[in-house]
Amino acid sequence: MQGFVYRAAPLLLAALLAACGESTKGLIEPELVEVPAGLARYYLPGSSEVHEERLTGFAIMSRQVSQAEYAACIDDGGCPALDMALDEAAAQLPVVGLSWQDAQAYAAWLSHRSGRRYRLPQHGEWILAAASAYVEEEPMVDDPRNPARRWLAEYAQNANRERLSEVLKPFGGHGRNEHGLLDAAGNVWEWTDTCFSRTDSEFCGIRVAAGRHPSALSDFERNPSSGACSVGQPPTHLGLRLVREG
Repeated sequence: MQGFVYRAAPLLLAALLAACGESTKGLIEPELVEVPAGLARYYLPGSSEVHEERLTGFAIMSRQVSQAEYAACIDDGGCPALDMALDEAAAQLPVVGLSWQDAQAYAAWLSHRSGRRYRLPQHGEWILAAASAYVEEEPMVDDPRNPARRWLAEYAQNANRERLSEVLKPFGGHGRNEHGLLDAAGNVWEWTDTCFSRTDSEFCGIRVAAGRHPSALSDFERNPSSGACSVGQPPTHLGLRLVREG
C-alpha cells in the first residue's frame, strides 16, 4: 500500500482513503496565514525571462511541516520513510530530506485526515507569501554570441551567495515576515508544484524549490548537498509548506 501512496495524486488518494472510512480524529491542523492578492514577479533558475503572475488571495501554512507531523504520516502508512532519522517529538523543527514525491504524499495524507484539500504552492504563490523575506536577484546575461559570459556570470553569482549553516533552528528562528510567514529566508528550501520547463504533459520530472534563491531539482531528490543534479546553487535542505484550499 505504501508504494501506491507514494505515487498517487493527492486528490485521488484522499478520495480512496475516505472511501475506506478511516478516522480523522486526533489531527491538529496547522496554523495558516492569509496572503492577499497581488503580483508575483520572479525569475526561474538559469533563465533571464521574467515571470509575472497576478494571483488571488490564498491561505498557506505559517510554518513548514514539522518532523513530528511527518513522522505521524509515516506511522499512519501515508508517507514513505526518509533516509535520515526523524525525531517524532520534534514539533518545533522542520522536517527535511524530502523529495517532491515525499511532499506530495504528505499533502495527500493531510488532505485525507483533515477532510480539506492541501497542496504544494506554485512558485508564484510562494514568492507572494514570502514578500520582503525574498530578495529578487538580477537575471543572468544572455548573449548567444558568447555563451561563456553567461557561465561566468552564473559562477560569480553562486560564489557570492552566502552558504547557510546546516543546523536546523526551531520555527521562528529565521524570523517572521509581514504576512506572519515564518522562516521564508532560512536554510530550508520548500518544494513547489511549479515545473522547471513549460510542458503540456502531466509528467514533469524537475520541480522548482523556493527559498533564498530558486533552485530546480529532480522530483525524487532528497539531499541536494550530496552532489545532486540541480539548476543553480543547491539548497541547504529540502522541506515543505502547504497551501489549503477552501
